[in-house]
Amino acid sequence: MTKNTKWIILFLLALVWGSSFILMKRGLEAFSSSQVAALRIGIASLFLIPFLIKHYKINFKKYWLGLVLAGVFGNLIPAFLFTKAETGISSSLAGMLNALTPLFTVIFGWIAFRNKSTPLQIVGILIAFIGALLLLSGDKNPQESGLLYACLVILATICYAISVNCIKHFLGDLNSIAATAWSFAFIGPVALVYLFSTNFIEVMQYNPKALSSLGYISILGIVGSALSVIFFNYLIKLSGAVFAASSTYIIPIVAVGWGLFDGEIISIIQIAAIFVILGGVWLINKRKVDLAELK
Repeated sequence: MTKNTKWIILFLLALVWGSSFILMKRGLEAFSSSQVAALRIGIASLFLIPFLIKHYKINFKKYWLGLVLAGVFGNLIPAFLFTKAETGISSSLAGMLNALTPLFTVIFGWIAFRNKSTPLQIVGILIAFIGALLLLSGDKNPQESGLLYACLVILATICYAISVNCIKHFLGDLNSIAATAWSFAFIGPVALVYLFSTNFIEVMQYNPKALSSLGYISILGIVGSALSVIFFNYLIKLSGAVFAASSTYIIPIVAVGWGLFDGEIISIIQIAAIFVILGGVWLINKRKVDLAELK
């Protein structure tokens, strides 16, 4: 894999995931937040069945823990957290808060795997946290519970941080397609069982926006989850957890673009705050060695 190819994958992932917030918003036009999340995971897991059949021979004794952690923290929990959050905050704000992922990726690496840190990284973390506070203070959300919904996004980024570190440490030598297919095999049935315990069928029958919302969620599940996670897992193994998580440099820009296109209000303070966050993330990533300690 050439250096240029690595960056191409990174930018494509950022473009896809930056668009996922507006897709979730469209899904919420017909379905509840939990139904959108369950549909996203369920559709992705069904799409991956052919890959699962092809890669059915893996060493479960060696990989089961990493697969479960990647599935639960990298996909299942964040899917529910993000959709619930978007019932109380704008899709653009959710996308901007997602920029905190590399920050928590480094912090979790310190705590769980004793990865080495530098003074520059510590400064970057402090700057990113200041940016996050500015971002929340500039929110024009009229709801008093807006901060709570924003915290759901932050919790989701912590889940992503756990996932990317676990993929690097527990699944580093497992084929990325096999890792993705099997991680969804663990969580897909859970999501589908939950989905059909809700009024999903009734919504499909009587809500006029159900088909269009289902179409948006299908794109979200297949492209934004299944295919993207395959490439993301591949990128983590080749380039390190923090480099892969650095797609969050571009995700907020894409999310803000979609938000403005959809008529969302974004304040000057929020724009300034996202640059502060990204500046902190840049300092976190500014190292001569691309996290060789994560091996």
